[in-house]
Amino acid sequence: MTRQVIRRGGVSRGPSVRAQVYALVRQAVVGLDLVPGQALSENELADQYGVSRTPVREALIRLADDGLVEIVPQLGTFVSRIDPRDVREAQFIREALEVASLPEVAGRATEADAAALRALLDDQRAAAAEHDLRRWFELDEDLHRTLLEIAGHRRVWSIVQSAKAHMDRVRMLSLPEPEVIEDLIGQHARIVESALSGERRTAEFELVRHLRLVLDHLEAFEQRYPHYFVPEDEPASRPRAARRRTGGG
Repeated sequence: MTRQVIRRGGVSRGPSVRAQVYALVRQAVVGLDLVPGQALSENELADQYGVSRTPVREALIRLADDGLVEIVPQLGTFVSRIDPRDVREAQFIREALEVASLPEVAGRATEADAAALRALLDDQRAAAAEHDLRRWFELDEDLHRTLLEIAGHRRVWSIVQSAKAHMDRVRMLSLPEPEVIEDLIGQHARIVESALSGERRTAEFELVRHLRLVLDHLEAFEQRYPHYFVPEDEPASRPRAARRRTGGG
């Protein structure tokens, strides 16, 4: 699989430049515009986003803290490989939080909330028809965040989002397959309608099946893109930089 970095417009000036650069580089990593193992150049990223090297360097340091970038002395900076253990842990966290909140949707949802959820489903179908994978992914995020907010847990999405970066990279590997997107939209529709109607068991069953789909794909992707992943038998306790030295990418 070969992906090219998508050139975006310059970052707007102001006190949020650092945050904007961090968000853009993170999006490129999670969206696989920057692929696992790829070497990163501060100069090239600074030119791409129309900023100085300083906010880029700070963004890369933050991304290293997030586990999405590896800064290796004497070698350079690289997009981290995907650790399957991190994917499984993120899936566990996401399932625990989202499933626990789901029963509260029916009792709290207004007509406007229901209309907003169904509009998101329509937008997803439109994005899929246009083969706009990035837009579809954003709408997927919006749907799950909206369900949590309707249930009264606005702060939970930030916890989910911070935990699932490696998981999202695996999800992005599956999105080019049309049948996967069609299946996901169907799952979303069933989750929304059963949650709104108070069919708790059905809603929870559909959501669990939906969130575990990434695990169904994980092993196949490890075999298809071995250079993207940390080997399962590589000790988890080893420093990320050491893993990059021995892993190839």
